[in-house]
Amino acid sequence: MIEFFETFNYHMCFVLLVTGGAVYLFAREKYPLEVTSIILLTALLLFGQLFPLPDANGRNQLDAYYLLAGFANPALIAVLALLVMGQAIIRTDSLRPLIKFFVGNKFLPPRVAIVGILMFVLGFSAFLNNTPLVILAIPIMQAIGISAGIDDTKTMMPLSFAAILGGMMTLVGSSTNLLVSSAMVELGYKALGFFDFFIPGAMLAMTGLAYVVFILPLLVPKRQSLKEAIQGQQKEFVAELDVTPDSILVGMECTNGRFPALPELDIRLIQRQGHLILPPFEGYMIEPHDIMIVAARREALADVLSKFPGFLLSDDDVKAMDHTEDGKEGLSDLEETVQETRVLAELMIPPASRYIDMTIDQIGFQRQFGIVILGIQRRARVVRRRLGRIRLEPGDVLLVAGAQGNINEVRSGGQSDVIVLSGSKQELPIPKKAPIAGFIFLMTIILASTGVLSIAVASVTGAVLLVATGCLNIRQATRALDRKILLLVGSMLALGVAMQATGGAQFIADLMLKAPFADDPLTMAALLFILVAICTNILSNNACAILFTPIAMNMAINMGADPIVFAITVIFAANCSFASPIGYKTNLLVMGPGHYRFRDFMKAGIPLVLVLWVAYIFIAKLYFGL
Repeated sequence: MIEFFETFNYHMCFVLLVTGGAVYLFAREKYPLEVTSIILLTALLLFGQLFPLPDANGRNQLDAYYLLAGFANPALIAVLALLVMGQAIIRTDSLRPLIKFFVGNKFLPPRVAIVGILMFVLGFSAFLNNTPLVILAIPIMQAIGISAGIDDTKTMMPLSFAAILGGMMTLVGSSTNLLVSSAMVELGYKALGFFDFFIPGAMLAMTGLAYVVFILPLLVPKRQSLKEAIQGQQKEFVAELDVTPDSILVGMECTNGRFPALPELDIRLIQRQGHLILPPFEGYMIEPHDIMIVAARREALADVLSKFPGFLLSDDDVKAMDHTEDGKEGLSDLEETVQETRVLAELMIPPASRYIDMTIDQIGFQRQFGIVILGIQRRARVVRRRLGRIRLEPGDVLLVAGAQGNINEVRSGGQSDVIVLSGSKQELPIPKKAPIAGFIFLMTIILASTGVLSIAVASVTGAVLLVATGCLNIRQATRALDRKILLLVGSMLALGVAMQATGGAQFIADLMLKAPFADDPLTMAALLFILVAICTNILSNNACAILFTPIAMNMAINMGADPIVFAITVIFAANCSFASPIGYKTNLLVMGPGHYRFRDFMKAGIPLVLVLWVAYIFIAKLYFGL
């Protein structure tokens, strides 16, 4: 015992104390994750500089060069690049056909569709890199949740967990699996085969999936802000559509109360040559120069504006939106691009506005601000008149479109007559770029999953191509980068380096493996599983694979057990990255969309780790014969 504790030095003591403090601060969330990450990183850098730990060649193992190397980690770069790619997919509305299949399918209830997506992600994660799959599925899950009234908190974490579970089934399911196999080869053992642990891995995955579907949604909390966001999307605006002679609407007949090209618009009135046509419109055909008064949600109007700008905007309106020549002098190319980005926003008419009782035509928003009125929302009564002739009332909300710079000018120009509602600005999608974005994304997945390119190289190349082809601009790309992910991953990788350099990780492993009751292969395998599962949520799963594979091999030899079984145990346990957002990169990806906190992963992930631990004990006993 004395020899054992002789390895315990002040370097190791400091790192273990910092590790405990970091876990405590992350769990309490008294400070933002970014602040805790910076504090952790600063403490390690200062300690490494003031108290160097030289190796056999005299190099300081706690030097800033090694501690900061995590910020150039390919996995981190890949996650950030994939976030940019995900933003491009959303920006171009590339997933609309897939979303419509799941959301609009009358024969597929929303909850069944969610389970189907989870099974799809789990199955394909066994063969493809699961990070792109999660990014692909996030907006689909969000759309289904909105249509069914299900909070994102109930769907995002299950999505990440399903992807992690799928990685347990094959050798290429996770980089962790490959690292364990590589470590075995270095130790003189035969490499693992592609399907060597498929059956027990599938058993664990299906056990975990049952937990994810039936139990996990009960453990994650609802967020009130999400509910309000969902309700806010149901607001309807009254808008005006002018049918030009060359419009694709000409000759279209109303069936079942809807016109096929405008399925999400509620037609309130058609004005034809001075005559008013009121619903129902069954059997009516649209003619040139018809004026249609419609009611629709802002998302439906944005969709129409993106696909068919001529329906909502005249040539003068388009010129007004594009007119940003004034005030451009002195702007950089990036600032100019930001100013020209087309956005939607909502303007409210306050009680003291001088625009009250004036018509929209009289005010002349286009002349004053260079913005175009798309619709008006009025809760008091149904509006059935041309948009320009509507007299404004206090509380009216106008849906407007215009350049980013013009909207910002309305917000910052001291206008007391209109108020730009906070959080209402939304960039217009560019669906004409959807095929390009979809092709680049698909090729990135194929090249990364087949090994032609590494995931980091493929994702960075894909992100650059999406910017180069105009699927999103530089500002949108940089805004997609999450500083929380950058700082959190970089600081935790630095902690992992310090833990291994000081021997802290090996000390913890040796301490637990000296338990007096661990005297048979099944008990030792069970203890190894839970030890690795704990460490994989503190360190990275790859670090755990490298650290524990030699230990597992030695344990198996000393007890006369099959080393392959113990190596597979490390694989299964290292993939149990459910109890913290830093456990696996897909957890980080869903943390923002799901509005999760650090302790949410602990609350939902720790029970799953325990469930898989118990399931593994039965598998080790019955399948492996330990």
